[in-house]
Formats: sequence, C-alpha cells, structure tokens
Amino acid sequence: MSTILQLIYSVIIGIIQGISEWLPISSKTQIIVSSSYLLNLSFQQAYTFGLFMEIGTIIAAVVYFRKDLVDMIQVLLGSKNEAHRKLLVYVVVVTLVTGILGAPLYLVADSVNGIAVGIPMLIIGLVLMADAALIRYSRKRRENGMKPRKLENLTRRDYLLIGIAQGIAALPGVSRSGITTSAMLLMNVEPDEAFRLSFLAGIFAAIGAFGLTLVTTRSNVAVAVAGIGLPGLAVAIVASTIVSLFLIDFLVKVAGKSKIIYLTSALGIIAIASGLIYLALGL
Repeated sequence: MSTILQLIYSVIIGIIQGISEWLPISSKTQIIVSSSYLLNLSFQQAYTFGLFMEIGTIIAAVVYFRKDLVDMIQVLLGSKNEAHRKLLVYVVVVTLVTGILGAPLYLVADSVNGIAVGIPMLIIGLVLMADAALIRYSRKRRENGMKPRKLENLTRRDYLLIGIAQGIAALPGVSRSGITTSAMLLMNVEPDEAFRLSFLAGIFAAIGAFGLTLVTTRSNVAVAVAGIGLPGLAVAIVASTIVSLFLIDFLVKVAGKSKIIYLTSALGIIAIASGLIYLALGL
C-alpha cells in the first residue's frame, strides 16, 4: 500500500471513529467494517483495532471534560465538595461494573469469527425512539410538578444499572453512548445530564478497553498498525480527536434544548437504518 493511500485510509478511519463513537451506531462495528475493507483485516483483528482506536476519542473527551476530571482529582486530594465527590463515586462504580461485565464479553467476542451486529443496532434504535417519546411525556409530567433527575438524585443502584448497560456495549453492534444514554433517559435523567454522564463514564471505559486490547490481543493490534503504518495511525488518532471534540460539543449543547426530542428521534432512526443495512449485508 502506498504512503498516500495509507494516509487517506487513516483519515477515513479516524473520521469514522470520531463520528460513530458518539452516535448510537457502535464505533466498534463501523471500524470493523471499514478496517476489514480498507486494511483487509480479519474480524478479530478489526474488532481489536476498533477498541484500540478509541484512544482518539479518549483524548477528545479528556480535553472537553477536563474541568470535571480536575474536580474528581481534587476530591482524591482531600476536597470535601459533595457534588464532586458524588461524581467521583459515580465514575468509580460505573467503571468497576463495566469492567467486570465488559472484559469477559470482549474476550468472548474476540474468540469468534463473527457476531451479528444488525440486531443490537435495531434494538438500540427502537429504544432511542422510545426515549424521544418518554422525554416528551416527561416534560408534560414536569408541568405537573415532577422534576427531572440529575446526578445528585441518582442512587448506587442507578450507577449499577448504568455500569451494566455500558458493560454490554463491549459486544459488537452495541453502541456504548447509545445504550448508556438511553438507560439514563429511561431513569428520567435530564437529557443534557444523561449525555454528559454517559460521555464522562465513557472516558474510563475506553481507557480500560484500550488497555485490554494491548494486554490480551497485542498481535491483532500489531497487524492493524502494520496495515495502516505508524504515521497513518497518528493521523487517524488526530482526525478522530478533532471530529470527536466538535461532535461532543454539539450533542451536549443540543441535549440541553427543546430540540433534544428531534435529536433523540434522529439518532434512533440512524441506528435503525444502520441495523437494517447490516442485516441486509448479512452482518
């Protein structure tokens, strides 16, 4: 493969990762398909590469949520701020549950030749459509005095359920952001808070996934990196980071407005359409 072609493929893969990580279409699945086609990787190699590519979205999320991360670090250093402590506990519990459930699921998925990805996308799409209806219904209930929930109103049981949802996202076809945001919307969490908490928890889940690929499937990573080249890998990560920063900002801002119903419906339609396409392709 020529150097120019490697760089073009790198930009394409980086953009795909940066977009699909934050939409309910499973970034792992999109990278599996694109890297299998562009880099001629096997399912296992492409699946591993999809998790490895999350490094770009990790960087973007760390930059965007740097204030929240600093707040949590200050709690570890002795700060008594209750809101910051609550955020730290949320992240720790969700991450632990995600790791306990997600790591075995990843190892199972990595050991098979292929997993149907269309059906999980369809399910998440339908759930998001239900979320849109639920948001509309919840707003009517708020007019009657019912308040939406925020982090301060969530319990350890809620953290557990969010962690389980995020752990399931280790499987191909399951969108991490889609399933965790949907879970919180179903808990009557304020939409912008649901997106924020989903993305924050995703930082640590992505770091765990990145580390797991290096420890358990280093050979698959090596094959993928050889196919795209180290310069190409760097370009892909930079492209993914830049696209992610713009998309995170857009989703969080829109989630706090009345247009969230249309956004959630649109995300549901995207997920359903993606699922149908993959089923039509036999994936």
